[in-house]
Amino acid sequence: MVPSPRSRSVLAPALAALLWVAHGLAAWSRGLPQNHAPKSVTSVSTRGKLTFASTCAGCHGLDGRGGERAPNLAENQKVQRLSDAQIFHIIENGVPQTGMPAFHSLPSSDIKAVVTYLRTLQGKNRTVKLPGDPARGQTIFFGKAGCSECHMVDGKGGFIASDLSAYARTHAAAQIQSAITSPPPSGDPHTRMVAATTRAGEKYVGRIRNEDNFSLQFETLDGTFYFMDKADLKGLDSLPTLMPSDYGSTLSSDELNDVISYLMRVAAASGSTTLTKGHEWEE
Repeated sequence: MVPSPRSRSVLAPALAALLWVAHGLAAWSRGLPQNHAPKSVTSVSTRGKLTFASTCAGCHGLDGRGGERAPNLAENQKVQRLSDAQIFHIIENGVPQTGMPAFHSLPSSDIKAVVTYLRTLQGKNRTVKLPGDPARGQTIFFGKAGCSECHMVDGKGGFIASDLSAYARTHAAAQIQSAITSPPPSGDPHTRMVAATTRAGEKYVGRIRNEDNFSLQFETLDGTFYFMDKADLKGLDSLPTLMPSDYGSTLSSDELNDVISYLMRVAAASGSTTLTKGHEWEE
């Protein structure tokens, strides 16, 4: 159908106006500075945080430190040692026979963003200032403070308490100081100190590592494991924690800063934290 001369006279001005607006918008868009151009996608860090909050935090917590339904992703050293590709595979395909589902519906870009965000929860990619001298801190850790009698760092030290090699990767300097000077009471029955006495009169001091209705796995202070039948035990008596509560008075502020710096340096060596010298904590 061919438009009549009257129709053409009506449509022509409208089309011209539309073309003029389109041309103006194109020119305006080309003239915008790059950093002010409209953004169609969020940044990787923001997308990772949002996806983690909506998909993972319900079980793992907003801070990634776990809950009743899922493990700690931020502080667990086994998770920290996984490569980005391995974590990507777990998120995409899940873990069979566990509560970890597969997230096939998530785009690869979103999964990569979650992995990147998880690394920030684990304390990687940071620049922090050392509050003290790590070399002096190592001497205090293995000497005056006696920390190595229970704790292991970088493959050296005791077995009965937690390995602190990566502790500073997920804890700020102020948090480490608080844990040293004001240690919280442990409510976990598998980390409390216990004296086990057998019916034969033998006595063992250490921690219960695993337990069922009939037996328990017991670790003594030297790292030796014993498997005991409960029927052979005369008693299990709780003991005070081995963690001293007076480090705030037995160690000076400078000595505490030195120990904290030592833990930070060891953690940085196994991660991607950058350390700089200074007297203030910068997270």
